[in-house]
Amino acid sequence: MKEGPDIALIGSLIGDPARANMLTALMGGQALTPTELAGHAGVTLQTASSHLAKLEAGGLVTQRKQGRHRYYALSEDEVGLMLEGLMGFAASRGLTRHRPGPKDPALRKARVCYNHLAGDYGVRMLDSLIGAKQIEMEGEEVALTNAGRERVEALGIDYAALRASRRPICRTCLDWSERRSHLAGSLGEALLAHFIDRGWAKRVKDSRAIRFTDAGEKAFLEHFPL
Repeated sequence: MKEGPDIALIGSLIGDPARANMLTALMGGQALTPTELAGHAGVTLQTASSHLAKLEAGGLVTQRKQGRHRYYALSEDEVGLMLEGLMGFAASRGLTRHRPGPKDPALRKARVCYNHLAGDYGVRMLDSLIGAKQIEMEGEEVALTNAGRERVEALGIDYAALRASRRPICRTCLDWSERRSHLAGSLGEALLAHFIDRGWAKRVKDSRAIRFTDAGEKAFLEHFPL
């Protein structure tokens, strides 16, 4: 028997179309009920429950009970990073599923990738921070500089809380639509929360898209110039 990580198991869990649709839905960062996930997957509730049990056993999702309801979410950041990377790999080889409609351009412009900003604006933000020498990048390794820490604190983000987190402050995530890296990690999450809290942007209902207000878009482009 071969030893080592069981990539075949992970591949089989993600490879089923219904489970892939569920995982993609959870990339929006919101916890969803089995009924909601069944709708995304196009299967019955009973079938969805069976799929979710397999995903949970494989460590890809976790569930939380609240009253009578059960909610599912991706188990950790690494799952979201893996899925976004697979989306980029598939897109680079022309393996895409096209759903025509007005949401497509919106998703490419700005969207949620599990808990951080992705799309054109996500890539722009990382490029701007690197250009301002507030983030240093070597290969795929990224680190916040002293100037970056000052910038974060000036925005009102608690840097001490970021450091206290067990998660990396900065990390990259391969953007499936731009095919370049955007910013993930606890800083990426904090920045997206900051944009929403400030009223610069809001989530589009039933979508991963992030819509900036006119004033919010102006502020974002001013804060993250190229």
